Amino acid sequence: MSDLNTSGRPLPGGRSPGAVLAFVCLGQFMVFTDVSIVNLALPSIQAGLGMSDVSLNYIVTAYATVLGGFLLLGGRLADSFGRRRLIQIGFTVFALASLVSGLAENGPMLVSARAVQGFGAALITPAALAVLTNTFPEGAERNKALGVWGSLSGIASIGGVILGGILADGPGWEWIFWINVPIGLGAALLALRILPESRADDRSRFDTAGAATLTAGLLLLIFTLGEATRVGWDSARTIGSLAGVAVLLAAFVLIEAKIASPMMPLRIFRLRTLRVANISAVLVFGTFSALFFFASLFMQDVFGYSPLEAGFAYVPLAACVAAGAGVASVLVTKAAPRTLVLAGLGLAVSGLLLLSRAPADGSYAVDLLAPFVLLGLGCGIVFVTLQIAAFAGVPDEEAGVGAGLINTSQEAGGALGLAVIATIAYSGLSSEMATTAGDPGRIVRVHEAANHDAFMSGAVLGTVALLVVAFLMPRPASVPRVSRDDESSRVPVPAGSDADRRDPLR
Repeated sequence: MSDLNTSGRPLPGGRSPGAVLAFVCLGQFMVFTDVSIVNLALPSIQAGLGMSDVSLNYIVTAYATVLGGFLLLGGRLADSFGRRRLIQIGFTVFALASLVSGLAENGPMLVSARAVQGFGAALITPAALAVLTNTFPEGAERNKALGVWGSLSGIASIGGVILGGILADGPGWEWIFWINVPIGLGAALLALRILPESRADDRSRFDTAGAATLTAGLLLLIFTLGEATRVGWDSARTIGSLAGVAVLLAAFVLIEAKIASPMMPLRIFRLRTLRVANISAVLVFGTFSALFFFASLFMQDVFGYSPLEAGFAYVPLAACVAAGAGVASVLVTKAAPRTLVLAGLGLAVSGLLLLSRAPADGSYAVDLLAPFVLLGLGCGIVFVTLQIAAFAGVPDEEAGVGAGLINTSQEAGGALGLAVIATIAYSGLSSEMATTAGDPGRIVRVHEAANHDAFMSGAVLGTVALLVVAFLMPRPASVPRVSRDDESSRVPVPAGSDADRRDPLR
């Protein structure tokens, strides 16, 4: 990977760009692995801690809610106080919270520790991504580096499912958390030797009011979306919470518009490709989060797989994510992001449609393998391309904000997609289960129908994302060619706003 930095820009202390990339990718892999690693271990955790079906969901949502709520704050803290410093703190917090998670003696203790894990992850991810974008200058080198980074988002999500199945069936569910402890503490120490310290040149007074309103708004939003499935979308609690979210986010925008040193400069949204990439990420990650959640349940509840069998069933999907990411990282320098994202979403939607027809008495080779191949290729292509598009024209001093923004879009999208699709899939499930009279065959058919509804809903959400990209993302004809050796050779953008001229994908 050391050949990625060919621009000649030296790194402080003689540090290797390849080592920097490997290190930040380690952080990315660990964070995204823990989003999904608990999926196949949930039955084991439930049996071990005596948790109810309702409380079991909080093991997943506690991590995702805090991670999504603090990502933008983590990005701005990294820009202000030092990206390497935030990475070290994040790895330490993550490792200690993982230790406590494995030692948990009851549900509340585990859920609380998972929330702290999410906070540590929210410090790691935007800071690591900002280090990456500052190490590799905009152009071919950064595209390749972001290609590696983006591919790990999909691979780690699937790898987490596989690893969770292996550990849950092997040494026990506690090890899905304890495995992070030596990795996290070791990474915190190695960061001093591998990563250069960097921060924004403008270290003005920290925007405390903006940080408080945005973080509170995002935390309330993601928590409300997760709870809406249980308490109902039309309940007073859900409606009141969403109204509170609107008030907090409106207050944040007003603060950012007036303050001299905002936490998130609103001018960043003038970049057209960045705007569309973040909107698309909300829809795309909503689709894929629901896929991983329901595919795990489908294989266990309908096909009768053990956690270990379900984990290994994901291996072809993971391999195809890597293949799709590799293709995208090469083609993104030759084709418009719009073209690649449309192709990836087309593959993913096709895979979901096939899954929605997979019968309970089917086989892996006939009914699951082909959809997993299509979904894996689609995931890899889309993940990489959206990561690259989200940084088009973002200046180095705001890299942390850009990183926090795209990762927040991913987490909020995942929570929103899962909440909406779960509401559709589980509508009337309790009454249908009551009619089964405990008959195993009828129970399987009820689970089959619910999961089919989930996969079809995911295909619809993916189609919406496809339409957004088709109509809003810049078309191939408007994409300038950028020389690998001379970024000044960009084709000029017609006169317009300054942001337009700074968006190389516009």
